[in-house]
Amino acid sequence: MKLQFKSLALAASIVAAVAGAVAAPAAFAQAGKEQFFPVLVYRTGPYAPNGVPFANGYVDYLKLVNANGGINGVKISFEECETGYATDRGVECYERMKGKGATVFQPLSTGITFALTEKAPNDKIPLITAGYGRSESADGGVFKWNFPLLGTYWIAADALIQQIGKKEGGLDKLKGKKITLVYHDSPFGKEPIPLIQERARTHGFELQLLPVTAPGVEQKSTWLQIRQSRPDYVMLWGWGVMNSTALKEAVATGYPREKMYGVWWAGAEPDVKDVGDAAKGYNAAAMQHGAQPEAKVVQDILAKVHGKSQGTGPKDEVGSVLYMRGMLSSMLGVEGVRRAQERFGKGKVMTGEQVRWGLENLALDQKKLDGMGFAGVMRPVSTSCQDHVGAGWVRVHTWDGKKWNFTSDWLQADDMILKPMVRAAADKYAAEKKLERRKPEDCQS
Repeated sequence: MKLQFKSLALAASIVAAVAGAVAAPAAFAQAGKEQFFPVLVYRTGPYAPNGVPFANGYVDYLKLVNANGGINGVKISFEECETGYATDRGVECYERMKGKGATVFQPLSTGITFALTEKAPNDKIPLITAGYGRSESADGGVFKWNFPLLGTYWIAADALIQQIGKKEGGLDKLKGKKITLVYHDSPFGKEPIPLIQERARTHGFELQLLPVTAPGVEQKSTWLQIRQSRPDYVMLWGWGVMNSTALKEAVATGYPREKMYGVWWAGAEPDVKDVGDAAKGYNAAAMQHGAQPEAKVVQDILAKVHGKSQGTGPKDEVGSVLYMRGMLSSMLGVEGVRRAQERFGKGKVMTGEQVRWGLENLALDQKKLDGMGFAGVMRPVSTSCQDHVGAGWVRVHTWDGKKWNFTSDWLQADDMILKPMVRAAADKYAAEKKLERRKPEDCQS
């Protein structure tokens, strides 16, 4: 279903009838005077409970930027397109919206990302995949148009192995242990496997791989295997209903939740709210941020967007984990435009190619982030021609039965392990696609 709104009034009337929430306002860039952001969402389908708060956070941040005068005076227009988390529908949305002056696409799906990675270079539109997508796309020398900003699944997996090692008293103590990966049987779920296998070889732990068929509502056989194999730890690479189902099955089989560690897409309120106190002790990676309703940027949205009756969803979700994730993803796109304007002209609408340069030259230091209202939410981001991640900071947060609390120090993936893996995978992709690594002069273009 395509959501295409030409006014806030129309948005309110349509969504009141369909979903009971206010969604995206005016769609089209007006005669090149507005910066157009296509917004790929999934407000419907089995992953809607997780997709909706992300989409609301994404759109609310765009509204906040407009409320503050735009990007150096350039107002933002945007249009939602419903993917239902389906790759074919995501590609259809891309094809339909790319010709409208698209600034950047954020697929919000690893499967859609794989498909669009083939298209973006020809269309010269960057892809931001903040905390998902292809892990090897961190290598900007091969993946010129992909930006897995703030973290990849290899970074997440490495940080979680480090945290498990700390819990055992050191990574050397993992020798002889058994770790089970319960993963969504899709490109998303398979992404961390090479990294965890490398860590298993290095530290001598046994890795058990248990795929779960999407959407993940049937896991009884999976947890029967876990009950039989009795792993020391379970890593959960799930999304949507798969996560709450896994926790319920863990309760039913008596597997300790404190020995479970989820990826950041398995560590939000929808994953645990139906399990409640029974999920207490469950851990998940946090891609820098967690649930932070006290953050200044959240208070600004409450005052300037929701306070003006222009909020995209319910007020009480503002500041929740997935809302924050959408908001950060939106901010990264906006800051790519702002950085591009510093080179190509402040107060001008930027092309996708210009925004790609901006994303490759992000320089968000702590002072700048704090001034934008992100103090305590995230740490600096600095990208380059070769580094399209810009930051790999991870924390672990733990569910206490009512809310998420940070329970680890800041963690970073081990580049001694990660960089060779990224380079090798990127080189393999380049060979398969007959691509050459970028030359130094291209890094300045």
